[in-house]
Amino acid sequence: MNPQAKLIFITSLLLGTTITISSNHWIMAWAGLEINTLAILPLISKSHHPRAIEAATKYFLVQAAASALVLFSSMTNAWCTGQWDITQLTHPTSCLILTSAIAMKLGLVPFHFWFPEVLQGSPLTTGLLLSTAMKLPPITLLYMTSPSLNPTLLTTMAILSTALGGWMGLNQTQIRKILAFSSISHLGWMAIILAYNPKLTLLNFYLYALMTTTVFLTMNSMKVLKLSTLMTAWTKVPSLNAMLLLTLLSLAGLPPLTGFLPKWLIIQELTKQDMAPAATIISLLSLLSLFFYLRLAYCTTITLPPHTTNHMKQWHTYKPTPTLIGILTTMSITLLPASPMILTLI
Repeated sequence: MNPQAKLIFITSLLLGTTITISSNHWIMAWAGLEINTLAILPLISKSHHPRAIEAATKYFLVQAAASALVLFSSMTNAWCTGQWDITQLTHPTSCLILTSAIAMKLGLVPFHFWFPEVLQGSPLTTGLLLSTAMKLPPITLLYMTSPSLNPTLLTTMAILSTALGGWMGLNQTQIRKILAFSSISHLGWMAIILAYNPKLTLLNFYLYALMTTTVFLTMNSMKVLKLSTLMTAWTKVPSLNAMLLLTLLSLAGLPPLTGFLPKWLIIQELTKQDMAPAATIISLLSLLSLFFYLRLAYCTTITLPPHTTNHMKQWHTYKPTPTLIGILTTMSITLLPASPMILTLI
């Protein structure tokens, strides 16, 4: 892709995100979401492969429908209450429509079907943007409207997302699809706490974005797209593989690592809100995700599976590990002791 064109699209992404995050008026927020959608489409379809074109078409259709619903919900609210302010969303029907629209934008169950397909058809760098940067504006809108939203609906969607995200990722062999279902599962954790402590939703999103960025950049550096090539990648860059192992375990939420922090805080908050059954269910469902993270980690570094693979082992390259990946990995595995400081910041 032409560097100037790429610069324009990345600038538009930043502009759209900034407009949505900083706006108080629904029309401005909607305009920011539209700019974002239009800027990411060329980045999805830049390879001109039929799969990429299909992914871009699916993404456009879903995001256009979700944007129309955002506009419809804000107009309904303005019609009934006379308010265009984002924080003044008080009409119950508008709240339900907005929750559906944002769930569609994020890929929450039951509006999740597009996300794995779009991620599978995109390059790894675009997949990284779709999993992190493109989710920030919709989550900001949820954060601003959280007092008005229906907690029962959010909890139901959250538990279903964690269940389906874990369950459907079990038999995948394509790494981008596994990361898509991992994203759906993490969105469930963010949605369940939104109505009770929205700051924890943002904290969970920031830490999820940090860990996912590390995984995507490492995969991109190793040029790995499916499990069979991941099995032989340990001969190529052993240091990156070791980093990937730790980051995957952190993404799974295992205790001494950063990924445990949001899960721990969310379970604690749910228990305070007398929602111990929901906390128990979502904790048990996260074991499904743990299985496919462990499967990825197993294929990454520990050993080769019992059957022989047809893939040739790759030559060991003596390229130094990129500094950015090193910094992100360190943050992905060591932030748990800093949790008191993080909690004072949010």
